[in-house]
Amino acid sequence: MSAEPLLRVRAPAKINLSLRIVGSAPDGYHALRTIFQSVALHDTLTFRERSGPFQLACDDPACPADKTNLVWRAAEMIARAAGAAGAPRDIAIRIAKRIPMQAGLGGGSSDAAAVLRGFEALWGVRIPPARMHAMAAALGADVPFFLDGGTVLGLDRGDEVYPLVDAPAAWVTLVLPAFGVSTRDAFGWWHRSHGSQRSPGSRGSQGSAADVLNDLEAVVVRHHPEIGRIVAALRRQGASRAAMSGSGSAVFGLFPTRIAADAAARALATRSRRTVVTRTVNRVKYQTLAAS
Repeated sequence: MSAEPLLRVRAPAKINLSLRIVGSAPDGYHALRTIFQSVALHDTLTFRERSGPFQLACDDPACPADKTNLVWRAAEMIARAAGAAGAPRDIAIRIAKRIPMQAGLGGGSSDAAAVLRGFEALWGVRIPPARMHAMAAALGADVPFFLDGGTVLGLDRGDEVYPLVDAPAAWVTLVLPAFGVSTRDAFGWWHRSHGSQRSPGSRGSQGSAADVLNDLEAVVVRHHPEIGRIVAALRRQGASRAAMSGSGSAVFGLFPTRIAADAAARALATRSRRTVVTRTVNRVKYQTLAAS
């Protein structure tokens, strides 16, 4: 394997400023209306030359390094788009994992989008935007968002994306419990609770219907009350917004200054949960951050 990498690509995380479920079907499909927001916390993917079959590795042993990883599937997909068969040969990708898994922060989806962008740059190919979007959507509902980042409205499964005016800059305190929540479980709990009806919003874990930012939060809190306690604690610390991100288990609070975000992080850190302070990233900064 070569000493110098061919390419490094950063894969930023996201939070969901809101996530509303606007419909569901018996097959488990859920129609969403969500607002994605990029944050600076990121994984880093390093591409290197190696002789032989495609290889994937990660510094987090819990992260799969085989075809079950979206990164592997993305590599196969972009190779086919470039005219090859199967995964690209003579390339190894190593993921430096900083985005927690099963946290609702989109780490796996962002890594997959980074692979699509990375091979496009590495090979000097230009995939038409519509085809790139279709490839991303085939990998996962969140993946299209990570092609461009910033503040974005996501409809349908979240894969129908519309750029919005970037939200005002904010510091973000992420509180990460020791447990994860699978997306399948979270939506399954919601479906069993609500059936085919849209969430009325008034069943949120705290406050009135107008306060509810994430329709999944209440049903996840029933199984993991710690999440509800974290949301309430962030609000007491002065967060302008606090909610579970995506299907959990990460909870975010938005603060106007780094000092306030750091203070909240210190107050909420315990032996059973860790905290990370990051910041929101607008679309222009996302393109710079994700480029290398």
